[in-house]
Amino acid sequence: MSRHYIIPIFVPHFGCPHDCVFCNQRKITGLSTNVTVNDVKRIIDDHLETFKKDSFIEVAFYGGSFTAIQKDIQEQLLSVPYEYKMSGRIQNIRLSTRPDAIDNDILILLENYAVDTIELGVQSLDNDVLVKSERGHSDSDVYEASELIKERGFKLGHQIMLGLPGDTKEKSLLTAKNVLEMRPDMIRIYPTLVIRNTALERLMEEGNYNPMSLEEAVEISSKILMLFNIHDIPVIRIGLQPTENIQMGRDVVAGPFHPAFRQLVEEAVFKCLFLEYIYRNKINVYGKNISINCSNAMASVIAGQHGKNRESLRDELGFNKLRIVPDGKDGDRIVLAFDDKESVIDLKNETVLYIKKNLL
Repeated sequence: MSRHYIIPIFVPHFGCPHDCVFCNQRKITGLSTNVTVNDVKRIIDDHLETFKKDSFIEVAFYGGSFTAIQKDIQEQLLSVPYEYKMSGRIQNIRLSTRPDAIDNDILILLENYAVDTIELGVQSLDNDVLVKSERGHSDSDVYEASELIKERGFKLGHQIMLGLPGDTKEKSLLTAKNVLEMRPDMIRIYPTLVIRNTALERLMEEGNYNPMSLEEAVEISSKILMLFNIHDIPVIRIGLQPTENIQMGRDVVAGPFHPAFRQLVEEAVFKCLFLEYIYRNKINVYGKNISINCSNAMASVIAGQHGKNRESLRDELGFNKLRIVPDGKDGDRIVLAFDDKESVIDLKNETVLYIKKNLL
């Protein structure tokens, strides 16, 4: 299998007509907005020198609202990756934008420059949350833009944010369920962080906004991840990527930041499904030595960071010891063994059962 590389080109706040309460793109990217054609070419060339041959390479315009930029500037910036794609040096072009910056004319322009994937900053499908977050668009813009994008054959990505002003767990879950109905090709989940020098920071200081705790963010993110998993929609990121500046105490002043947030969420998913299986089948492991055979990738998830998942399960179930045995196999099945008994647990099936029981 060839490696998949992404060449990121940041155009923070370039063309964006709104200042959302949570946004300070310069803080998030550490870059200015003056991205030129020469910058794009230099960035691509620098990255191509480091990639292995026969790799799948994608140029991605991140930040800001790409399709809200003046059309002539869009064409100038896109002309560079278009040239590389036509010559076979890259394979894909991706960009992110706002739902209200999509129409047929824009999509025709993007087709002309061989764009493959369009990610929409959905954030929420609750109109009260959108108003309080000063997004400047409504939920109908998301539905209309998503339909147009899919009709014209682009891959569609959705980015959702949890814990915005006015948001609740119930609203976040409903947003996820409504996103599912639009059948995006990929999802990003971002718990809201309070970034320095934003309107959200001022709201918090005034006592008008309370950020989610890390535990709350992990809990709701784990449920949303399960929803997308059972519908086979890839969740390509959970949590803002840590950088030199995006760290608690630097540009992140509050909120559920963790440098390995996705792993925390995956650990919570496993713990939830494992306990559901144990209790539903009335399995008593109290005082037992148990083992779990699993894929290599699952071993660290089961144990948890610094062994915390193992400790939490021991406290809950009262077993004596847990031995985790990576078997080198892929897949969603694990084998629980104790006292010469074995139980095969299909985690995907457990996810379906959990979702039907608790979230549908």
